Amino acid sequence: MLSQEIISTTYNISTMEIVINDSKTVSELQKQFNKEFPYLKIEFFDTPYNSEQSAPKSKMYSHDKKLSLCRKKHNDGKVDIDKNVTVAHFERELWESYGLSVQVFRKSGNLWIETSLTDSWTLDRQNKEGFEMSGGHKNPYKEAEETDITDRDKWE
Repeated sequence: MLSQEIISTTYNISTMEIVINDSKTVSELQKQFNKEFPYLKIEFFDTPYNSEQSAPKSKMYSHDKKLSLCRKKHNDGKVDIDKNVTVAHFERELWESYGLSVQVFRKSGNLWIETSLTDSWTLDRQNKEGFEMSGGHKNPYKEAEETDITDRDKWE
């Protein structure tokens, strides 16, 4: 299976670290996350985190917004994200530790699909599914550099 070989050779991180502070922008965190998980992206919302309900697109923060204006808790810190944590755990941790309401989206072809129905999957599994659903033949790191993760018109 060629696609599994590509994933296993190019996607080999186990953990990543995201630094959270008020001076960072939404876009900076998105790019850092997407660099490690090229078939996933995160969006930030102006609604309290709720694992059982999707946030409306109208409540999505713009990508140039400073985190100081997006969060309810203003402590600085680092989030270690293991590729084997579930989406639900990752989203909940950002809410509980930093007051950031985040939703993970997975690439599917040319669209970004909210992962709310599969939040029990790990970030690794979500990323691999995105790889498969997007053709499974491109280098995910090169594609991540070329992908416009800020394109909201391709969101379902």
